[in-house]
Amino acid sequence: MKTVSVKGMHNLLVVIGSVVAGSLVAQDAPKYSNEFLAVGVGARALGMGSAYTAVVTDVTSGYWNPAGLMGVKGDLQVGVMHSEYFAGIAKYDYVGLAKPIDSVSTIGFTFVRFGIDNIPNTIDLIDPSGNIDYDRITTFSSADQAFIISYARKMRVPGLRIGGSAKVIYRRVGEFGKAWGFGIDAGAKYDINEWRLGAVVRDVTGTFNAWSYTLDQRTIDVFAQTGNDIPENSVEVTLPRLMLGVARQFKFGPKFGLVAAVDLENTFDGKRNTLIKTSTVSTDPRVGVELGYAGVVFVRMGMSNIQYVTDISDQQQLTVQPNIGIGLKIKSVSLDYALTDIGDNSVALYSNIFSLKFDLYKKPAS
Repeated sequence: MKTVSVKGMHNLLVVIGSVVAGSLVAQDAPKYSNEFLAVGVGARALGMGSAYTAVVTDVTSGYWNPAGLMGVKGDLQVGVMHSEYFAGIAKYDYVGLAKPIDSVSTIGFTFVRFGIDNIPNTIDLIDPSGNIDYDRITTFSSADQAFIISYARKMRVPGLRIGGSAKVIYRRVGEFGKAWGFGIDAGAKYDINEWRLGAVVRDVTGTFNAWSYTLDQRTIDVFAQTGNDIPENSVEVTLPRLMLGVARQFKFGPKFGLVAAVDLENTFDGKRNTLIKTSTVSTDPRVGVELGYAGVVFVRMGMSNIQYVTDISDQQQLTVQPNIGIGLKIKSVSLDYALTDIGDNSVALYSNIFSLKFDLYKKPAS
């Protein structure tokens, strides 16, 4: 049976790879699109350096790997997270819900928002008489939002689960422009003894964002006078990326447990500044560990953004972004904290991330 199961997982990965390759043919798209969905959710995952594709078994699966929803316990699981980046200028929020439908299927809902609020709008700073009037400054928000619905199902092959997510993207820049997008993710998880394998294809068929702009003549004139490009309606495509993960669980006596995980994020849009790169595929590795005591207290560490950076003397140096975190679980409530970063740690400030997760159970019938 184990031989058949491994073959089944191998065939599944071959199919996933074929879908990714087929989606890339003759596509002209920017390297970085919908990057707010690459930040990550949940302090547990971020404390482990985002090496989470094979590890996830909770409500955050709607983001990391929809197949992991089959690990949700209780009648309803709720997860929330808030984090701030760049000295509080940008705010990242997450809310997730997951509910088992029956013993072989689970559904999940995810909402993510990454936004900057209270941005000064100086279009009307100068009045018709040519005077500067600061009272004419207004503010607007620039926010990216995603609504995700996910479904997971346990397969007949022991240890194998599959899942999928449908994403609706809404991006808005004040009253100037907005975009609607739609995409699909597909994932699988396979457990064999103490090993956990995971695979996810994000944006399987490409996620298309249709941008539209509504600029009045005053705004167009100011843009032209200040040398800014006047945006035009367009379609932006987010190309597929393949996430592969492997994890292993260890036990040390009756109280201590360890989870070690490695993820490989593979992109197919040309050479990126990743540790492993070719003209076709760029691979970004991530490593994470979690040490737990009695299933109550957890300590986590991870490494991500492993890349070579050229310094001022034109020498290349290998840089690594370290991440750390702790967690506390009391009955059905989990509180997690991570100290992490979304970019090069020499540029952006490290950020404090808190997330909360809890299970709800129906009261037994009297």
